[in-house]
Amino acid sequence: MKLPLALTAFVNPERNADRVVPPSGHTAWLTTFTAGAMTFLCVFALALALASGRLANRWSDALARTATIRLAAPPDQMQAQTDAVLALLATTPGVASARALTDDEQRALLEPWFGPDLPVEALPLPRLIELVEAEPGYDGEGLRQRLAAEAPGAVLDDHTRWRRPLAEAAGRLRLLGWLSIVLIGATMAAMITLAANASLAANAQVIRVLRLVGARDGYIARAFVRRFTLRALTGAAAGALAGLIGVALLPRADAAGGFLTGLGFTGWGWLLPLLLPPLAGAVAFAATHRAAHQKLKELP
Repeated sequence: MKLPLALTAFVNPERNADRVVPPSGHTAWLTTFTAGAMTFLCVFALALALASGRLANRWSDALARTATIRLAAPPDQMQAQTDAVLALLATTPGVASARALTDDEQRALLEPWFGPDLPVEALPLPRLIELVEAEPGYDGEGLRQRLAAEAPGAVLDDHTRWRRPLAEAAGRLRLLGWLSIVLIGATMAAMITLAANASLAANAQVIRVLRLVGARDGYIARAFVRRFTLRALTGAAAGALAGLIGVALLPRADAAGGFLTGLGFTGWGWLLPLLLPPLAGAVAFAATHRAAHQKLKELP
């Protein structure tokens, strides 16, 4: 004689405990889909958190090693003052090299705003001089005083005002990435809790039969926890794999015009998404364990 599902599961509890939970239905695909989708989003949030720091550090380092001198002078004195500034920089400790930008280079800098046909030669633009800092660096205040004596129209810009916003933006992007990961994990826990409660409510009759034949709530809860944890692990593994593929398909820096430089994972960072499925399983375990015990207390 064939025993009912509840009695069959109780006769051999270790082997048949999972049969208390239906193997298919809306709770099954909801748990798997939620874990997969949330893990997929976590991969991109993790990539954003890691890449934002690298990106801003790269920009800040590049700006920190260079400075710009803007030289404003009458046209007939421009070349003489440019030569005087270059000679001064050549004898300044901490300055590795210095050069004046050509008209073509200045035109390239202004092209995004004024177009490619800007007549640089006919405009009263200041001459830009780029200097590269050496170790341990130069005395900025002393250099400004020497420039004021040699070329009153020269202004030193050490890019401090550019570096500070980049560092602040990187910190906020990094914080946003980690906050997104926390929110995604909380959302996944909430969805899995709802799915577990729905499954427990749908199997209320089976749970009553199990209790009649002597099953304890701990045994019933373990069956739900085991099934939902495995579903979450399966979905999270698929989501992590899809996320890694998506990050790998991001456009390269040269194809993106340099804006996306550093986005994605580098080196050991490619291993970090592999930690997300176990974390998703742990979240599912904790959420289902809490939901199962709470719901079993409510069922008569």
